[in-house]
Amino acid sequence: MQKIKSLMTRQGLKSPQESMADLSPVENLRIHSTEELRELRQQPIDPQAEQEIIDSIEEVYFSSDSFDMVQHELEKLPPELNLQELEEHRDKLKRQQAAVSKRVADLILEKQPSYVKELERVTALQTNLQLAAVICTNARRQLRVAKEEFTEASLGLLANQRRRQLLTGLLKSLRTIKTLQRTDVRLSEMLEEEDYPGAIQLCLECQKAASTFKHYSCISELNSKLQDTLEQIEEQLDVALSKTCKHFDVLHYTKVQKAYTLLGKTQTAMDQLHMHFTQAIHNTVFQVVLGYVELCAGNADTKFQKMQYKDLCTHITLDSYIPCLTDLCKALWEVMLSYHRTMQWHEEHDKQKAAPSQDDSAAEPDELNVDRSYVKKKLEHGLTRIWQDVQLKVKVYILGTDMSNFKYDDFIVVLDVISRLMQVGEEFCGSKSEVLQESIKRQSVNYFKNYHRARLEELRMFLENETWELCPVKSNFNISQLHEFKFMGQCRSPSVSPSRQAASSVPPALEELSLFQQYHQDGNPFEMHIENKEEETEDVLASNGYESDELEKSVYQDYDSDSDVPDELKQDFVDEQTGDVPLKSVSRETIRSKKKSDYNLSKASAPILTNTTLNVIRLVGKYMQMMNILKPIAFDVIHCVSQLFDYYLYAVYTFFGRNDMYESSGLGLISSRLRTTLNRIQESLIDMDPVGETVGVHGPPEDRKEKVPIPHLSQMVVLTDSGTLYGLAQRVVATESLVFLAEQFESLQSHLDTMMPAAKKPFLQQFYSQTVSTASELRKPIYWIVAAKAIDYEQMLLMMAGVKWDIKEIMSQHNVYVDVLLKEFEQFNKRLGDVSRHVRIPLPVSNVLWEHCIRLANRTLVEGYANVKKCSNEGRALMQLDFQQFLMKLEKLTDLRPIPDKEFVETYIKAYYLTENDMEQFIKNHREYSMKQLANLVNVCLGSHINKKARQKLLAAIDDIDRPKR
Repeated sequence: MQKIKSLMTRQGLKSPQESMADLSPVENLRIHSTEELRELRQQPIDPQAEQEIIDSIEEVYFSSDSFDMVQHELEKLPPELNLQELEEHRDKLKRQQAAVSKRVADLILEKQPSYVKELERVTALQTNLQLAAVICTNARRQLRVAKEEFTEASLGLLANQRRRQLLTGLLKSLRTIKTLQRTDVRLSEMLEEEDYPGAIQLCLECQKAASTFKHYSCISELNSKLQDTLEQIEEQLDVALSKTCKHFDVLHYTKVQKAYTLLGKTQTAMDQLHMHFTQAIHNTVFQVVLGYVELCAGNADTKFQKMQYKDLCTHITLDSYIPCLTDLCKALWEVMLSYHRTMQWHEEHDKQKAAPSQDDSAAEPDELNVDRSYVKKKLEHGLTRIWQDVQLKVKVYILGTDMSNFKYDDFIVVLDVISRLMQVGEEFCGSKSEVLQESIKRQSVNYFKNYHRARLEELRMFLENETWELCPVKSNFNISQLHEFKFMGQCRSPSVSPSRQAASSVPPALEELSLFQQYHQDGNPFEMHIENKEEETEDVLASNGYESDELEKSVYQDYDSDSDVPDELKQDFVDEQTGDVPLKSVSRETIRSKKKSDYNLSKASAPILTNTTLNVIRLVGKYMQMMNILKPIAFDVIHCVSQLFDYYLYAVYTFFGRNDMYESSGLGLISSRLRTTLNRIQESLIDMDPVGETVGVHGPPEDRKEKVPIPHLSQMVVLTDSGTLYGLAQRVVATESLVFLAEQFESLQSHLDTMMPAAKKPFLQQFYSQTVSTASELRKPIYWIVAAKAIDYEQMLLMMAGVKWDIKEIMSQHNVYVDVLLKEFEQFNKRLGDVSRHVRIPLPVSNVLWEHCIRLANRTLVEGYANVKKCSNEGRALMQLDFQQFLMKLEKLTDLRPIPDKEFVETYIKAYYLTENDMEQFIKNHREYSMKQLANLVNVCLGSHINKKARQKLLAAIDDIDRPKR
């Protein structure tokens, strides 16, 4: 490039920059070497040769602008110069220079138009720049003038205005800071007003404002103060949250929840709430129990407040146990009701949030949905947790006291309260309250064992002091009229106790509501309804039924005769209002003084029972109440109920039916089923050892604890007086009261069956089939003793022995012994009527008595006929005549049909006429006759139509029959 420039210099050409420097506004553009360049271009030369010349130029000439070609050529000269070579070399260089110059000239001429055009633009630009310089000079001059005349004054005003604005902003900030300094007073007022959301909102706004002015040094202290205030608000908010655990208020709880929402601590609030509920349960039960313990302890120095809850429960006295338990459940109810209403609040709150529109709910932030889900799960989980805490606290209280010595009514109240609490638990969280059930079951089993043992001893005492006189009750008496059985008529929840059912008077519309719905606003399911219970009375005993004292006196003027009693008094008295036939009052002295005419007054079919029977029925009702509340111990209770019946049955049998002499009569008075039942009762329930005797064959003391000593009949009951038919009245009352008791048990079977566990139902079925159903079977052995003593059968045998039976002619007149026997029956019938004036004798009893007497009489006749030594055919006819006369007169005395053992006598009499073969068959088929009676039949027939050989044969046949028995 430098070479080209030097070439251009030598040719008179200049570079564009140099040309620009030389230009002036007045000078014209002129190129000096144009002709020269043209001459170079006009020189003819071959382009290829020209290119070869240029290519032959050494590379060094193109290396750099600082290249010194002269120095280079000189250095190339050889040491010895040759003119010709030099000239050749010079010519070569010239040709090279000419080629290059020509090439450069060509290029310059080729770019000439563009060069001229660009040069014109540069010239225009130079002109514009000169104009701009003139404008700038004028502007500077004018600015200088403006500065001196206007700017300095105006900018001073602007500076003052800016300073004013800054000061105004500062004043506003200072006022804000002053307000922030005074917010603690307003916050305190809002907290006193329990406006927690407003206080938190104000505090958060103050914190936001404080962060705006944090560049002030005084704000840093205020910021920390606001943080402390916010923490204080949270503490008070926590206290406010804890208050909802005992007394839930919708407005109060709404404020608290709104405040926690503003703080963004909804989940934390729920965790705190559950902790407060747990603490509330603990504090509540502790304070309730502590209050009663301190109240009962009086001025004792014992520091009960430092005791554990479990130890504190052991200091509760028996008198304060039920009130304390009731207050305990009331307080726990308040806590659970608050939790229930808390859940309701959240459910309604969620519904309100979700109600406005589905689009809005879709746009809700995920965090809010997470909070709701968390709260819902936490509350649902908390139900079981809260109820578990309640159960554990009540369990400790229940097991802290020994209830074995409680009165029955008090224990029923305890069961009632716990049963209601379990119902609350079931409605609260669907729990079956296993903890409460187990604890109350333990106490119930312990209590019931002691209670039952005491009741059995009490029953023994009642039986041993019972005079077996009628307890007058109304003719329409039914066990459902007794207070103890009122629970059976109630259609209430099985978990609610009978006392609660009888006492409460809840309208039917409210029965369908849950406890939480019934007592949502006020009231408490554990309120005691003692006042209603006290008003409840029974109306089962009959009144005297007389219209005036004069009428009553007229009835009792004569004991031995009722001839002076007006006929109208012999008729049934019927109460005009109730339609009941009244009986005499319940006192035993009055019952003893009853006159014969009382039979007419008590003729209606009123139940026959004693005070002891009524007591047993009441006991059964109480046992069933306990069983109705406590299903888990149902089997134990039913077993004890069966023992009450067993002991009553065994006592009646022991007092009136046990007599070995008559039991061995062979008449089957005691069935195998009854005998098995009596043996079972004796082995399992009766302690046969006398009091004070050492352990014997009846087992160790542990087993004997479950047994009851054998009862003994009261000395006031006389069973040996023939004038009273050997205590028939007492026997009727005892036996028929047992039958009545069995009938009541039969009516209760379906109810007991529903309570009995499925695995234990065979026991109940066996009890009814083998024990209850045998009660009526006791009539036979008990009334048999009366029948055996009421008529003098021995006298009849002696009179029959004096009759001559080997007569030769047929007699038309019966023997005297028949009249004597009939007279005995008439006397028996009269005495039976006398007894019935005191005690109603039911038709089954009358039939059994007559059946026993007739059966004994007929067997006595057969025995008398079997004692005959000699008898003719006419004598046998006389026997038939006597028996037919006896039957004819007897049928007028009794309505019993057919006459018992009629065939027994007729068949024996007719057997005299049998032949030898028929007699042998008769002996084999009629084993109801004794060996003596059969042998006598054979001996009497000897000589008549049986010879000695046949006699020996028949006696051998009789002996064969008797041999297996020996």
